[in-house]
Amino acid sequence: MSMYNKDSQFDIDLSYGEIKEKQLALILMDEKIEVKSERGQWQETGNIAVELSSRGKPSGLVTTKANWWVTTLNEGDKVKGIIMLPIADMKKHTKTIVKSGRGKVVMGGDDDTSELALIKITDLMEEIQNAENKTSRYK
Repeated sequence: MSMYNKDSQFDIDLSYGEIKEKQLALILMDEKIEVKSERGQWQETGNIAVELSSRGKPSGLVTTKANWWVTTLNEGDKVKGIIMLPIADMKKHTKTIVKSGRGKVVMGGDDDTSELALIKITDLMEEIQNAENKTSRYK
């Protein structure tokens, strides 16, 4: 008895999944990744904070040499989720969200010396989806 039937695409989905697993493994092994951790407040506000400058100098997302931006969503010592985007996309989405008024730039961090973009996780996901929809229309 086969685990496949005429309505199942298990074999296609499995192959696609294995390709994506290998792509992720290569990113994690070979690419430069900037990892930022959100602790606690993201659960209350729905926001992540993206550092743009510190002590009057560009930093964080603005100056990173990484290829990927990763934000871990934590509850205590446990990672509850991970957002991972190419740096160029994270820059574009952060700028779009702030310019549209859905996000805001505030001072925070140690002694309020860092300029942070506060953006809703839901807005970031919406921007990712909208960018994908725009891209797929032109394929």
